[in-house]
Amino acid sequence: MTDDKVPQPTKQSLIRRFFTALGPGVITGAADDDPSGIATYSIAGAQFGTLFLWAALVTWPLMAAVQMMCARIGMVTGKGLGGVLRDRFPRPVLIVICFALLAANTLNIGADLAGMAEAASMLTGLNSHYFVVIFGVTIAAATLWMRYQRFASILKWLSLSLGAYVVTALLLHPRWLSVLRDTLTPSLPKTSEGWSMLVAILGTTISPYLFFWQTSQEVEEEKALGRRMLIRRQGATRRELVDRRLDVGSGTFFSNLVMFFIILTTSLTLHAHGKTHIETSRQAAEALLPIAGRWAATLYTIGIFGVGFLAIPTLAGSAAYAFAETFRWREGLDQKPRRAWGFYSIVVIATALGILLDFLHVNAIKILFGSAVINGLLAPFLLVAILLLASDAKIMCGQPSSRLSRIVVGLTTLLMFGAAIGMFVF
Repeated sequence: MTDDKVPQPTKQSLIRRFFTALGPGVITGAADDDPSGIATYSIAGAQFGTLFLWAALVTWPLMAAVQMMCARIGMVTGKGLGGVLRDRFPRPVLIVICFALLAANTLNIGADLAGMAEAASMLTGLNSHYFVVIFGVTIAAATLWMRYQRFASILKWLSLSLGAYVVTALLLHPRWLSVLRDTLTPSLPKTSEGWSMLVAILGTTISPYLFFWQTSQEVEEEKALGRRMLIRRQGATRRELVDRRLDVGSGTFFSNLVMFFIILTTSLTLHAHGKTHIETSRQAAEALLPIAGRWAATLYTIGIFGVGFLAIPTLAGSAAYAFAETFRWREGLDQKPRRAWGFYSIVVIATALGILLDFLHVNAIKILFGSAVINGLLAPFLLVAILLLASDAKIMCGQPSSRLSRIVVGLTTLLMFGAAIGMFVF
């Protein structure tokens, strides 16, 4: 066939392929901006102004490389991250990882539920405790009874709620030349608080629960295509890998774009007016009200509310996948609860403990920020293990990650170790 007869892709077909490719990467990227992330970025903007705007630019390729490596592991091995780790590392190490992940995610769930409830309470005037129970039970029930394809579709639509933070910043009419200058001229922190913030930003952007979720969702996607047997899920075509890069790249770009605009919003409002001490998400929204106006404050609140419904199933689900893969339980959101009771019991336990935390009157913002710092300290150790897996041609069925990918993830690991050391040194 001559070149003039080769059908060329049309603009419409390219657009269709782009939206068809969007899936686990977009969901994972959006889940990264959970109420924990929103709180961390809000604190960064309120306390340090535009100092950390550059972080959104730097962390995009780092986050994309890490999530794509995790996606590749799931696509070519046909297993979740816990299952692949089980093939390489001693079981006691995996058990420690599982319980650490469950503990961190449970704290995150509790704080996320509290943040959502406060947002709903601000809009309705009702007691936030009612909303904690309603939201927790609703999310757990949806996770138990909704099948994967419909569940994933709803999560993709919920990711649009993050657009509220972009709109909120645009309503403030920033001085873009000044913003661009601050973004393109990175400045390292000079205090312990600044280093803690950098670790928190890295920890909430490159979080361990996202590693497990991304990898397991690749397996769920394969199962949804009818590839129920492991042998049929192993290996990935070039087109599948390219589509996933597009998906992950888009999801991580959107995630970091939202981070940028949250820091910018709180910098232009709270920091500029001396409101640097934030204790709750409700305080942040209420502080925005007289400064930025009702629309900006309402959009900020709605963003917390919407993304919580996206993030909490991801937090509970990632812990459930880790336990199920480590202990060889039946797993997956395509399974009925009675057939995968161990998997779903972790979802219920994590959510129930998260609800309980709210009734213990634990400060949500402190837990959110603390969990982000803990993730920043733990993530680099897990990244070392992921690098070892992704570099092993045997484990990766002859399709290991590229040298460039391994270099970028290696640099990410060193950066996270360096930030953690800087926090303690200073």
